[in-house]
Formats: sequence, structure tokens, C-alpha cells
Amino acid sequence: MVTALYASLLALLMLALSVLVIRQRRQARVAHADGGVEALKVARSAHSNAVDYIPITVILMALAELNGSPTVFIHLFANVFLLGRVLHAFAIYRHSITGRVWGMALTFVAMLCLVGLNLWYLPGRIVV
Repeated sequence: MVTALYASLLALLMLALSVLVIRQRRQARVAHADGGVEALKVARSAHSNAVDYIPITVILMALAELNGSPTVFIHLFANVFLLGRVLHAFAIYRHSITGRVWGMALTFVAMLCLVGLNLWYLPGRIVV
């Protein structure tokens, strides 16, 4: 199953972002929220943004695969998504608006393409 590969890689990204949040919490001695600490705000932002987009996209990948979409398309869109997520996370830490814009653009393109695949290869398709 192709989705398992990308779900695993994206889970590693989420774990890495989680570790960065934990590291900031320990350094700043903040148990809840961000304590007004800028570095912790940045770490939480990078992590929460990943949590917002990764789960639904992995579901879209799995459904496209189960619906019989060509594997090459799933690999293509999953790679675009993964690149977008990594670019976006790095851009947050570097305070790069351009990197964030490109990261989100790649994220949205991949998600929209996966939506399209799911609608096109939907069993008993009602979409023409």
C-alpha cells in the first residue's frame, strides 16, 4: 500500500515537530500553551499546522488508492504534499513568508489533486 509509505514519512515529520515543541517547553519551563515565549509559539505553530493538514490528506491518499487510482498519481501528489509540508515547517522556523507561501501552495495543489482523483475513480461514480 503506497499510502503506508507516505503516512509513515509524514508521521516522522509530525514526531520531529513534536520533539521541537517539547524541547522549547523544557527550555522555557512552560507546561501549558506558549507562556508568551516566542520560540515556543513558533514551534507550536509549525506543529499545529502539520496536524491541520496531514491527517485529511493521508485519508485522501488511502481512499484514492482503495478506489483504484493509478499508483503513479498517488506517488506524485504525495511527494508534492510531503515537499510542501517540509518546506512550510522549515519556513516557519526561518520566519520566511515566501517559503510558507510555497509550502501551502504545494499542500493545496496536492490536496486538490487527491480530491480530484477520488472523485474521478469513485466506485459507482456519480460525478461526470
